[in-house]
Amino acid sequence: MIRDWPGQLVLLGSGETSASGRRVFDWLFQQIPPPVRLAILETPAGFQPNSTLVARKVAEFIQQRLANYVVETTIVPARKRDTPFTPDDPALADQLLAADCLFLGPGSPTYAVRQLRESIVWDALRARYASGASLVLASAAVLAISAYTLPVYEIYKAGADLGWERGLDLLGDTGSTLVFVPHWNNREGGAELDTSHCFVGPERFAELRADLPPEATVVGIDEHTAFILDPAAGHGLVMGTGGVTIDQETGPAYFGHGSSIPLSDLGDLDWQGLARGLPAALVERARALAQRRQRDERPIATVPDDILALVQRRETARQQRDWKAADGLRLVVERRGYLVQDTPTGPRVQPVPPRSATSRP
Repeated sequence: MIRDWPGQLVLLGSGETSASGRRVFDWLFQQIPPPVRLAILETPAGFQPNSTLVARKVAEFIQQRLANYVVETTIVPARKRDTPFTPDDPALADQLLAADCLFLGPGSPTYAVRQLRESIVWDALRARYASGASLVLASAAVLAISAYTLPVYEIYKAGADLGWERGLDLLGDTGSTLVFVPHWNNREGGAELDTSHCFVGPERFAELRADLPPEATVVGIDEHTAFILDPAAGHGLVMGTGGVTIDQETGPAYFGHGSSIPLSDLGDLDWQGLARGLPAALVERARALAQRRQRDERPIATVPDDILALVQRRETARQQRDWKAADGLRLVVERRGYLVQDTPTGPRVQPVPPRSATSRP
């Protein structure tokens, strides 16, 4: 999809492979015409020997828990510079440009910043997001794309002095200074240690907050909670078991599940400025690849009347909240060779595509 606005930016405090994460992906995939082309970027966990497995768990979760969507998944192994899997590889950048939805998740925020800054993979991600792709970030990736990133491992695990490091600043060209902090309500420390505010606790975070520029806005995102920014609609949606805290010079404000927040609350954001700092050729390539995909897509075959009747029975069961019957009918439809995708305008039916394995390095 090519749009004049950036795509939806989904920021997860944690739980990308939990029930709350499934609900977020389900909501998002309803907005994307099938098939959903998903690219999972390994970089935040690229320092780990099992970084591919970390990415694959997300891919398998989506395949298993969102089986009613046609999702074509590519794992992009942009792990480390000066290796065969460098973020400076144009071929890896092309895999991002060809996607409708991009995902980055857990790992180390400071490692992700070091590997992605001024790389062609990072520029490709920015270009594709600016031209309409959805961008889903979880945990470490949320910290990494901030104007300033919290070196949480270095502070929490290694005892480093309190301080910030310069982040990737995804939204910096909108004229904002936004600092996103996941794990805002973490409770792993139990009664003995307050690990909220992304494991540093409220007292140390207050010191960190004082070190930020006065114009900086801190957005704290609770665990198993998503803050979904929709630039075209001009608002953000809170979805999940917790809430979002927006902390500005005037003080903090809390927004619970279901809240709709005007994006103007984050500042005077110039969303059209996102592509200004990118190479024009890269932006045009993102558009050209997306347009070529649209031309190459084959029309969906006519769905037989008996399949449509089963889909209607399933929709009636859903309206009556008979989830067991609805799930059973969905399986019957799938065994007959069709997938049902639930959308805001009603069910969408299409033939099951040929089975293909997730793309891997």
